[in-house]
Amino acid sequence: MPSSVSSPSRPILVTGSAGLVGTKLLRMLEAQGEPVRGFDLRAGGRSRGDIRDRSCLRQRLRGCGGVIHLAAVSRVIWGERDPARCRSTNVDGLRNLIEIALEEDPPPWLIFASSREVYGQPKILPVTEDAPLCPVNVYGRTKLAGEAMVDAARRAGLRTAIVRLSNVYGSTTDHADRVVPAFARAALAAQPLRVEGPDSTFDFTHVDDVVRGMLLVMEQVRQGGLLPPIHLVTGVPTTLAELAAMTVEIGASSSRIDLCAPRDFDVARFHGDPARARTLLGWEARIPLRHGIARLIEDLRRVA
Repeated sequence: MPSSVSSPSRPILVTGSAGLVGTKLLRMLEAQGEPVRGFDLRAGGRSRGDIRDRSCLRQRLRGCGGVIHLAAVSRVIWGERDPARCRSTNVDGLRNLIEIALEEDPPPWLIFASSREVYGQPKILPVTEDAPLCPVNVYGRTKLAGEAMVDAARRAGLRTAIVRLSNVYGSTTDHADRVVPAFARAALAAQPLRVEGPDSTFDFTHVDDVVRGMLLVMEQVRQGGLLPPIHLVTGVPTTLAELAAMTVEIGASSSRIDLCAPRDFDVARFHGDPARARTLLGWEARIPLRHGIARLIEDLRRVA
């Protein structure tokens, strides 16, 4: 099979280009002078498309040198409410992408955005990339299935990489009911912050840090590097109760904090080990959570 190492002049397809990470990534690639194509159900014009639509995807992928695949049903709760849609998008859509990519000559490289949800309830913290993969919800299982397909695609000749993300935040256009923007908006409106599982612990990573890491992964893959699965995480654990209190404090809010039982399909605790990203990419998170929350609150005030 022809080499999939591509010239920078060939376009890069970003699926999920209208999402939290995709929007910022598209802008950064354009700023670097990269020819890029977006692909998202929520996009307009030629960039609008569904990865479950093979014809549309084939047309958009034609001639591309690489793909950064972010498109997904990306919320755990959405996967629980509509598991069929979650599987058709996250698994069947990725299968379409891989099969069409393998038809290209030369085939594009592929970076797959996976999730900390593939680990399920980890027994040892911080979690390394070699920890057991035991997802506990529909979304996590679709991401694990996606990783298996990407591994198979590498064996079939694609240059691939798997990046595992954790609780990315930092944009005013993010889904309003995700925990960080939900807390920030509630604090600004002096409304109660509902904390479902106050002791649940997560690794919150700013979108700017994630995009910077994605670009480093892209450069290695484009040059032919074979990376193992890699975290883009801070390595810093924060409970939801701590996050709520921090948000109220930074927003100088009078909001009360309501502590509630956790949802039964949520992971209770996760923070990842960022050592592999530091070693292989020279990457580490630069934006502490307090700074990221302060920036988001200020941005929300400006757009209010």
